[in-house]
Amino acid sequence: MSSVLGLGNALVDVLARLEDDNLLENLNLPKGSMQLVDNISANKVMEATAHLKKELASGGSAANTIHGLASLGIKTGFIGKIGQDELGQVFKNDMSSNNITPHLSVSTAGSGKAIALISPDSERTFATCLGAAIELSAEDILEHLFEGYTYFHVEGYLVQNKPLIEKAYQVAKAKGLITSIDLASFNVVEDNLEFLKKLVNDYVDIVFANEEEAKAFTGLEEEDALHALAENTEVAVLKLGKAGSLIKRNDEVVKVGVIPVKSIDTTGAGDLYAAGFLYGLINNQPMEKCGNLGSILSGHVIEVIGPKMTEETWQVIHDKVKSVLN
Repeated sequence: MSSVLGLGNALVDVLARLEDDNLLENLNLPKGSMQLVDNISANKVMEATAHLKKELASGGSAANTIHGLASLGIKTGFIGKIGQDELGQVFKNDMSSNNITPHLSVSTAGSGKAIALISPDSERTFATCLGAAIELSAEDILEHLFEGYTYFHVEGYLVQNKPLIEKAYQVAKAKGLITSIDLASFNVVEDNLEFLKKLVNDYVDIVFANEEEAKAFTGLEEEDALHALAENTEVAVLKLGKAGSLIKRNDEVVKVGVIPVKSIDTTGAGDLYAAGFLYGLINNQPMEKCGNLGSILSGHVIEVIGPKMTEETWQVIHDKVKSVLN
């Protein structure tokens, strides 16, 4: 059975549900964006939301995808960096208890956290303080970490560390791994466009993007964006939210719908879609079934707060996955 190695920011998600969007304006956080903030700004956000109930979950885009794959029974590992603190332990323990091999280096800086502010319409806005996660460097990318894995999945949020992400893909390709990237956020794509285009062109087999990210990457919309994304990759996946997803492999274009759900919080939706899709690929499924598996996982995760689901929900997912594969 194939196995998947993830590389990403080791973050603990701090989840807070907003009563309205006024707080976002007061904090100068554009709704739906992911803003990198320093410790001072992160503390301001924590103070401004002190009256709101918060939940903790290990997060970070690639880590969420790896969690999803591990929950489906795939052998997984994760490369990241944590601090010597409580949040770092929360992250590491969460990995180990979910059968993910943690390849975590340790920093003297505090562990990274992503404060997810969830609007009443379920859109989420992130104020992310990377902390120790930002210190992950090209020197931490050791060749032996890639041994025993078939797929390598990276989150686009890492592009602020160009030598790191480039070395990781070089090692993965040299070891013969199938590579994927999730483009992460439209503002990240806009700020790193030339580098991302070269990266995808040179190293990436499978690219995941939502509408905004695809538009930032290609300058195009919907199917035109899909064709442009697919030019230099084996598989391109365009996630369209409530409208489902578009997938292109070679000359084949497939449109996949969504499952009926009651959306509470979209945190982790794209990450879990990628987990379902990769699970389909690992099981040699056609593109439509890969997309359906992605829809099942992303549909269920938006019915809960945060990127983690209960064992009962996973049992429902397992049953649905089986019915797609049979």
